[in-house]
Amino acid sequence: MSKHYLTPLFAPKSVAVFGASDRTDAVGQIVFQNMLESGFQGALYPINAKNAEVQGRKAYASISQIEEKVELVVIATPPQTVPDIIEECGKRGVKAAVIITAGFGEIGAEGKELERKVLDNAKRYGIRLVGPNCLGVMRPNIGLNATFNKGGANVGNLALVSQSGALCTAVLDWAQLNDVGFSSVVSMGSSADVDFGEILDYLVNDTQTQNILMYIEGIRESRRFMSSLRAAARVKPVILVKVGRHEAGSKAAMSHTASLVGSDDAFDAAVRRAGVVRVKTVTELFSAAKALSCGFHPSGNRLAIVTNGGGPGVMATDRASDLGLVMATLSDATMERLSQVLPPNWSHGNPVDVIGDAQVDRYQHAVAACLEDPNVDGVLTILTPQAMTKPLEAAKAVIELSKSHKKPLLTCWMGEAQVAESRKEFARAKTPNFRTPEPAVEVFSYLSAYYQNQKLLMQMPGPLSHHLEPDVEGARMVIEGALLDKRKVLSEMESKALLSAFHIPVAQTMVAHSPNEALLIAQQLGFPVAMKVNSRDITHKSDAGGVMLNLGNAQAVRAAYHEITENIKRNRPNAHMEGISIQPMIVKPNGRELMVGVINDPVFGPVITFGAGGTMVEVMGDRSVTLPPLNTFLVKDLIKGTRISKLLGAFRHMPPADMDALESVLLRVSEMVCELPMLMEMDINPLIVDEHGVLAADARVVVDFRQPSADRYAHMAIYPYPSHLVNHWQLADGTNITVRPIRPEDAELVQAFVRNLSEQSRYFRFMNSVQELSHAMLVRFTQIDYSREMALIAVTEEGGKEVELGVARFATNPDGESCEFALVIADCMHGKGLGQKLMGAMMDAARSKGLKVIEGEVLRNNTDMLHLMDRLGFSVETSAEDDSIKSVRKVL
Repeated sequence: MSKHYLTPLFAPKSVAVFGASDRTDAVGQIVFQNMLESGFQGALYPINAKNAEVQGRKAYASISQIEEKVELVVIATPPQTVPDIIEECGKRGVKAAVIITAGFGEIGAEGKELERKVLDNAKRYGIRLVGPNCLGVMRPNIGLNATFNKGGANVGNLALVSQSGALCTAVLDWAQLNDVGFSSVVSMGSSADVDFGEILDYLVNDTQTQNILMYIEGIRESRRFMSSLRAAARVKPVILVKVGRHEAGSKAAMSHTASLVGSDDAFDAAVRRAGVVRVKTVTELFSAAKALSCGFHPSGNRLAIVTNGGGPGVMATDRASDLGLVMATLSDATMERLSQVLPPNWSHGNPVDVIGDAQVDRYQHAVAACLEDPNVDGVLTILTPQAMTKPLEAAKAVIELSKSHKKPLLTCWMGEAQVAESRKEFARAKTPNFRTPEPAVEVFSYLSAYYQNQKLLMQMPGPLSHHLEPDVEGARMVIEGALLDKRKVLSEMESKALLSAFHIPVAQTMVAHSPNEALLIAQQLGFPVAMKVNSRDITHKSDAGGVMLNLGNAQAVRAAYHEITENIKRNRPNAHMEGISIQPMIVKPNGRELMVGVINDPVFGPVITFGAGGTMVEVMGDRSVTLPPLNTFLVKDLIKGTRISKLLGAFRHMPPADMDALESVLLRVSEMVCELPMLMEMDINPLIVDEHGVLAADARVVVDFRQPSADRYAHMAIYPYPSHLVNHWQLADGTNITVRPIRPEDAELVQAFVRNLSEQSRYFRFMNSVQELSHAMLVRFTQIDYSREMALIAVTEEGGKEVELGVARFATNPDGESCEFALVIADCMHGKGLGQKLMGAMMDAARSKGLKVIEGEVLRNNTDMLHLMDRLGFSVETSAEDDSIKSVRKVL
């Protein structure tokens, strides 16, 4: 595997510091001093045009005077000098720079122009930049401390990536006293070039990093961010703090949904789908990281509490309820087991109160019983120091139990003097310990969220969820017709036509332009009817006096037409009326009014929301938010996140709602979002559901032009499963083969395929003697981001099970125009044309993404592969770095 292009940033063999000096407290002085004191393992060069020596080291007037190659430069000079420095570095072959200097885009037009020059020079020479206006970068294990922080960091397995340099310094100071170490610390600053996504790309394969901590203020490239975040979260816990909000999304909202859903809702939905844990404070950030780093395997949200004091147990229970955790219901076997070892007056429930005079044995028995209960996902043990309590002995017993169980076991030894030694013992054993119950419960909630979000991460829905395909072309024609009329808001009739094209049931609606026409329509539809103003300018029809319900005769219809018209003239004089829509009065005595909506977040693109509907929708504020695409699992999770979901089951006299029909509508809305990039906002409100099905009573859609793209799903932050790439093929011997994109659930399939390859085939593919894929490699190979990589596997069916016969994959290079590929075919399939078939399908997929070049590396003695490359028109050259490898390349 080739080195990551950010290796010069994270593992440089040589560093030059521009602005290094002896002037006390100057930024350059602190940076160079930090590099010296941290014991950087590579070559270090101070650059200072005025001094021959800096801090005892020979100084250089410019980088051109350094004869050896410099891999990383750190710049702490005035902003106006930076463009020329980058130019000079480019000529010397430097590939990475950390710009600590401030005074660029953040100060206005002049700074933005300076920043543009820096970026232009960097791009011309292929230099990647961190910053400007940042604290710098640390890699403690190699002694790299290219920051102006006062001091360094301990070596550890946590990576900290932050947009705030000030927060980095505070965290580093806190970490020194709390025995927390780091694999990397990256202060992003303005992120003018290298962004979060690229840093995550490096850290996901960094063997020094086991957990990733992030502090985020804003996201620039959502697709790259989501792609990298999901890739990282598949193999390492990622925990983040996000502050600030994007205000652009709330401006000029044209729908209920847009006014309900803020950018922070969209961000929250995005990180949940990425399998990431979001916390609120920096303290929580480290508490959650410590808990996850203990090797716990969270599997749910059912918490058991063992305590020797009733009050702390109640405090913990209250906090658990606040956070939506479930207090575990102990099994009958556990209850019996506890009754045998606890005094008769124990609490006989959860929390398990072992009574104030509890000795070590009670804690040992009670905690073990809870950990071994299948109804329990985690245990919080609380101790309050009482006259007969032995805190240290109890702590040691709990630590021993934690070693033999994988479930989360959190501890809270309350007090101070009497439990000080116990806390030290917990710290030595790396057992999470808290001073009060509430933070401990919060950490369990993060562990629980991690488990749930990992399940969301595994979902790979396709763009279409039903066998009955929608009329996508007809829907597009409706949208294009409105845009040709220079309208962005569809009429009610057009909105319902859009829903109908995707097989969402809608209420029959007709539009009247006069009282007599209204009367004729009402008689045709049958009384009673509902009448609503038909105007693209009015979102809240009821507030404008534009809705009349339950009209049972001709006189009422005629009067309602006049009344609605007068109300609109009086309340909304500037609104353009396009008649009055009439539909049968929907009589559903068991109906629940819901709302399904779509907005376009300025960062994450389309967002789907679900919640309570009707006229009080904004007041109720009951909504759950998710990012498309959706499948049944994700739809159920979306519904479960609302208060109205509790009313969808059997309730008093009402039978349960038709959940299949409701889920189908949400899946159809996901299809609309995937296939209609010009869909900007949508309300289906109310969507009425009862035991017989669902009906969209009203709908409002906002559309707009979107820049055409070769990527059909470029408008989405999460790329759908590319089902359009599935195709079927038959070998000459009649064997039926399916070629399809790989899925997460293919892990066992892939493991068996690699295991069954000959030793030579495995060596040709991996260029080493790998026998079996590790868990991390399996995750990497099967849980891919379809927006920037592709793996097409060929499978056939044997004995009712799929068997893999070959796989071709490519990954887009950082330049966004080329990709690197790999191909491996089962030994039994050699010479049957499968390799050529897979390569052809893979190259077609790469072309569809706008990629221009495909390249790879083949071992010189892999003659079959080299012959295939020749037949496919690849150029073949000996690698400049290793003559045992051939570099192959083809223009697509």
